Amino acid sequence: MLAAALAGCAVDPAAHVPPFARRPYEPFSRSAVVAIALTEWRAFGSPVDDDPPGTRAPPAPDAKPEREQGLWQRVGEYWWLGLDAGERETRWTGEHDAKGHVFPAEEDGRYAWSAAFVSYVMRIAGAGARFPYSAAHDTYINRAREVSLGRARGWLVSAESPAVYAPRPGDLICMSRTAEPLTFADLPAGHFPAHCDIVVGAEPGVLDVVGGNVDDAVTLKHVPVTADGRLADAEGHVQDARYPWFVVLRLLAPVPDGSV
Repeated sequence: MLAAALAGCAVDPAAHVPPFARRPYEPFSRSAVVAIALTEWRAFGSPVDDDPPGTRAPPAPDAKPEREQGLWQRVGEYWWLGLDAGERETRWTGEHDAKGHVFPAEEDGRYAWSAAFVSYVMRIAGAGARFPYSAAHDTYINRAREVSLGRARGWLVSAESPAVYAPRPGDLICMSRTAEPLTFADLPAGHFPAHCDIVVGAEPGVLDVVGGNVDDAVTLKHVPVTADGRLADAEGHVQDARYPWFVVLRLLAPVPDGSV
């Protein structure tokens, strides 16, 4: 009886998800991922940052986009809808902690929301229970690698080597933020700091990617690629000297040419 009572109190991880995404009304698609990511980018004023990391002065504490009216609430929606119901982070916003208190702008690193943004996009795009929603990028990076190794099934992402696979719109490209950058061969790698961006466009020589919590906003970057669209050459040398991209998370969803 106790077990039954406890089971009845269990939180439905999708209890807070709107019906159109929970059901979902339409099949999960790359085009939905791209459209939602671009919509959020435009909501933040369509910022672009192609500067090397650390060379652009950060926004002043009182000028962080994530803390502006209309945008701190937007970040709150990433936390609320991107993560499973009941997670403590679902109560956060771009400037509030779980108790609704404003945290100091200088402490926003404790409330980094880039993984929540990715999770939000995937959730609203209709990924349902097939994406490992998380406040940390390493969760879905490791899960995707388990898929590509044949150790896990039923997920919408598979980890691919950037020296072999050319990212397509809707895919994620990821880098580690460890002192010694990780390589594809290191995966799965347990818990580690990372960042992933969503590919929203692919042209000869360049990818357009959108990521959350970049310059305290949803920001677009242009990422150089090889002639055939890969992030790295055949020897694994990354084309983008700014960022140590080390894995592509391929969406297991059709592309316009009918392939997966």
